[in-house]
This record gives sequence, C-alpha cells and structure tokens, in this order.
Amino acid sequence: MAKARPVAIFRFSRTEGPAYFAEWLDARGIEWQLVALDEGTPVPVDPRAFAGIAMMGGPMSVNDALPWKAPLSSLLRAAVDSEVPVIGHCLGGQLLAQALGAGVTRAPVGEIGWLDVDVCGSAAEREWFGGRAAFRTFQWHYDAFALPAGAVRVLTNGFNANQGYVVGGRHIGLQCHVEMTHELTETWLATGAKELPATSTAATQSAADIRRDLAHRIESLHAVAADLYARWAQGLRP
Repeated sequence: MAKARPVAIFRFSRTEGPAYFAEWLDARGIEWQLVALDEGTPVPVDPRAFAGIAMMGGPMSVNDALPWKAPLSSLLRAAVDSEVPVIGHCLGGQLLAQALGAGVTRAPVGEIGWLDVDVCGSAAEREWFGGRAAFRTFQWHYDAFALPAGAVRVLTNGFNANQGYVVGGRHIGLQCHVEMTHELTETWLATGAKELPATSTAATQSAADIRRDLAHRIESLHAVAADLYARWAQGLRP
C-alpha cells in the first residue's frame, strides 16, 4: 500500500510554527511535513506531492522582497488548479490571496489581541465554523487582503472587512490566528513586546489584557479551529 501524502506546513519564522494545527493533525494520525522557509528549505515544485498545503504566520509583509515568494505563489496557484486544499493563517492567508491576484495593502486598522469576528452567512456557519455566527479569535497584523476573484467572504469584523475567504469550496485564507496555544502566545508577547500598547484600545490590546483568561480563550479557540480544520481536511488528497 502506498504511503499517504503528508500535509505540507510552510513556516516563515521560527517564532510562528504550526502550534495547534500540528496538534490537531497529530491527534488524527494525519502525516505532515514542515517546510521551513526561514531555514532556507526550497519551495517544492509539485503540489500533488502533498495531501494539502498549510501556511502559518510571519512578521514580514507579503509586499517585501522575499526570495521564496515567487516560487511559493506558483505552487499555490498550481495547488488551487489541482484541487490540493490550501489553508493560510494570517500571513498565509495574505500570500494565498496575492498568489490568486488579489491586493494586500496596509490594513485600515491594525489588530492585536483577542477580537471578535462575525461569520458571513448561514452556509459558512454550517460548513466551516460548527454552526457559530461569531467567535473570538487572536489577531496580530498590520496588512489586510482583498478578496481573490471568485472567493467567498466567510469572516468579517468592524475593523477589517475581509477576515476570511474560501476559494472553490476547499481553500481557505484567514486574517486571524486560530492556531494559538499558550506557548505560542507567550512567545509572541516576548518577541513582539515593543508593538504592544501600555493601555488597550478597541483594536490593540496590552500584554496584560491578552493574558487575561488565557486558558479559557485558547480552549474556546481550539473548539473553533477543530471544526474549521475538520472541514478543510475533508478535501485532503489520499
């Protein structure tokens, strides 16, 4: 029997690994392979070597001169054409949008911390988000994506209208971070300390407010992520 294809997980920064996404895959016996672009690992050429493609976050902008951006964009377009499911978290969602021809620009409002998003419509609620009409998620971004041609918006909020989109019923780009764990949160609070306000505003939270009720917030977010990942995984290639 042929070995199952792994999910390729693209990492762009050592501080932004797969976290709960990898935990979810491991718990279900789904093989995955880390593609550490931050360590110089080359971008694979053929998306059909993988069951699916996942991209995590990163501190860079998709509009920076990144040496791996062109080959990754080609891989993503080929994945969509080949119906290899793609999921992008924050930077990953921006990279997928850009690869499919959409613009990524400075966000109307930068967002940091635990913020609410609304699910767009009953179909998205039912198919991708476990029946939820809204949920609280984690944000840390300064750029925002436009919707690629043919994409359906599935998440929004009052700060940035495009918080999530689906392409072709199987590929999803997120502006938010549903992959958070306690360890990942603390890593970002340490490495991004200079970006945090001393006092929270509507869209950016202090370290103290991000840590408030952290265990419960992460547990609730894992429930959302588990439903989202389960829907995405339905399209994985054997």
